[in-house]
Amino acid sequence: MPRHGKNFRKAIEGCDTQARFSIEDAVDKSISTAFAKFDETVDVAIRLGVDPKYSDQMVRGAVTLPNGLGKTVRVAVFCKGEKQAEARNAGADIVGAEDLVAKIKEGWLEFDAAVATPDVMALVGQIGRVLGPRGLMPNAKTGSVTFDVAKVVSELKAGRVEFKIDKAGVLHAPLGKVSFGSGKILGNLKALLETVNRLKPTAAKGAYLLSMAVSTTMGPGFKVDMPQVKKFLEG
Repeated sequence: MPRHGKNFRKAIEGCDTQARFSIEDAVDKSISTAFAKFDETVDVAIRLGVDPKYSDQMVRGAVTLPNGLGKTVRVAVFCKGEKQAEARNAGADIVGAEDLVAKIKEGWLEFDAAVATPDVMALVGQIGRVLGPRGLMPNAKTGSVTFDVAKVVSELKAGRVEFKIDKAGVLHAPLGKVSFGSGKILGNLKALLETVNRLKPTAAKGAYLLSMAVSTTMGPGFKVDMPQVKKFLEG
């Protein structure tokens, strides 16, 4: 049986982690129980009423959080010609094509997000086994395969988050830092939920948003009372 550390146990004293709270209270409690010496990230986990075994029920997308993520995002762009200057001017940290692929093959992976133009995707495919498991592979469904590299680089720098459900149908996403306070975290969460709702597969039947929990990097998760989610989104 795993045993939590003393700081974790102290943080949850008096907290009922099995209860269900409004989204506002779940965020408040998550922030108030953060105990790490660094500025923890607030995360959300959402279980969706889809079966990821079927391609027509896969939920994958991206959202630009209105309040950002509170961290510096290092962006790599795979492109050629004039698009390289466009990417650099937009703030890309590293730009290249064959040279960048070769560098990654040698083991370099010092970036957090990747963008590619469609004409170099065959080249990027050579390192798909390296990028894919790390969630770094550019994908047209999330908008990271595009000729409009300046726009996507700017969005990533501003707090664009890509998400994809896992094998259990759960979507995980960061919402910002504890230091943001509840207001900014709630604004980011609302933007995420609105995007996830728009991406509901037509093949998905019944309830879509099944359960949700908010937590920080080191802290406990606080469950959300799902009937209140609609009220939150309409507010």
